[in-house]
Amino acid sequence: MAKDSHRINHQIRVKEVRLVGENVENGIVSRDEAMRLADDQGLDLVEISPNAKPPVCKVIDYSKFKYEQKKREKELKAKASKTVVKEIRFGPNTDQHDLDFKTKHAVKFLNDGNKVKAYVHFHGRTIIYKDRGKELLKRFAEKIQEHGKVEGQMRVEGRRMIMFISPNVPKK
Repeated sequence: MAKDSHRINHQIRVKEVRLVGENVENGIVSRDEAMRLADDQGLDLVEISPNAKPPVCKVIDYSKFKYEQKKREKELKAKASKTVVKEIRFGPNTDQHDLDFKTKHAVKFLNDGNKVKAYVHFHGRTIIYKDRGKELLKRFAEKIQEHGKVEGQMRVEGRRMIMFISPNVPKK
């Protein structure tokens, strides 16, 4: 079983605590007094802020507290943005019309808040045209510079020359 992140009831080892919660008088009391108050209500004494002087403890139902905390974490996780990387593939002999067509797609991806991975794939003997691939990616970067910015340098991985572009506009 996973260790609980909060100390409860008899796990609290300090002499005085700052007591908060419903149906209790907020203030600094002894740990034993706080335990008695929690016991009278049939609830738990939970250490909320252990680093405070004195530590803050709350009189609540611990299982309900854990449930609500998990629910909050799940909501935050659902709201967190997920980065999507869209790929645009070129060949070393890609002509101007195809470059324009793929640039339109890249601009749409960037405006939607996605990253773009543009790469030139070298088939067979086309690996000797690395200079063409580099020039093609430079032209591509110039065409989309008002919509996104290039991250880092172009790099070669195996038979691919890769460049990443991140959007300028904030994600929607």
